Amino acid sequence: MKTYTLKQFQKDFPNDEACLEWLMQSRWPNGIHCKKCNRVTKHHRLTNRPKYSCQFCGNHVSPLAGTILEKSSTSLYNWFYAMYLMASTRCGVSAKQIERETGVTYKTAWRMYKQIRSMLGEDYNLEGSSVEVDETYIGGKRKGKRGRGAEGKSIVVGAVQRKGKVVAKKVENVKANTLVPFVTERVLPKTIVYTDELPSYNKLPKMGYDHRRIHHASKVYVMGDIHTNNIEGFWSLVKRGINGVYHAVSDKYLQNYLDEYAFRYNRRDNPAGMFNAFVSRVVTSARAE
Repeated sequence: MKTYTLKQFQKDFPNDEACLEWLMQSRWPNGIHCKKCNRVTKHHRLTNRPKYSCQFCGNHVSPLAGTILEKSSTSLYNWFYAMYLMASTRCGVSAKQIERETGVTYKTAWRMYKQIRSMLGEDYNLEGSSVEVDETYIGGKRKGKRGRGAEGKSIVVGAVQRKGKVVAKKVENVKANTLVPFVTERVLPKTIVYTDELPSYNKLPKMGYDHRRIHHASKVYVMGDIHTNNIEGFWSLVKRGINGVYHAVSDKYLQNYLDEYAFRYNRRDNPAGMFNAFVSRVVTSARAE
């Protein structure tokens, strides 16, 4: 299956009950352990609440407990559909679209997307022999050379494995004491690290990296295997999405948007499983009960 179609989604999740059952099966694939009975017991769905009750002692458990869905009055179907829309695009989807397609208010749609993005952050260490690192500016209009006239713009640094995963982080500046720790935290020593000519990366060889540069200022963009085209391609994807779909993103929430784009990018080879990856985060990011 190359993609997960809307028809398939509607078949798998036709209503709130189907969504709740999926959450229950995903949270407790081996059965629900009843705390009062101190063993795995059979639980029955309550008709008036999104909970399940132990058939022996009547103790209640909720698949929504500890998740972003726990205190929401919005239907589970709309939550799942919002995640389906986010999983079905490369450049993102606006809150206005979910407002139009589900009938919820814009405020509710915006809150839903904010909550979904909050669970997409991942803590990756990039393995592999080659990693590209680059920084970019997002928002507003920047004039002048690198790092100058950047008022109103947010600074982001990213690293990507060639033919692999990406990590991106909002930072305060492009100084060495900011960028070098980002590399050392995410990239294993002895890795070949490709960057442009920014002086902030000068310390990488002393940190145990095989550092290779491409000189963009000299209008050189590829020299053999030396380039940063992959990370620049990711920046292009992010900027197209922000400019074309969201139009503007505040500095306060930028990291959540970066997490969303990185989450999809890191699963780009499995579009059929993208929705499952999104909705599974509801379970894996749930707080302990």
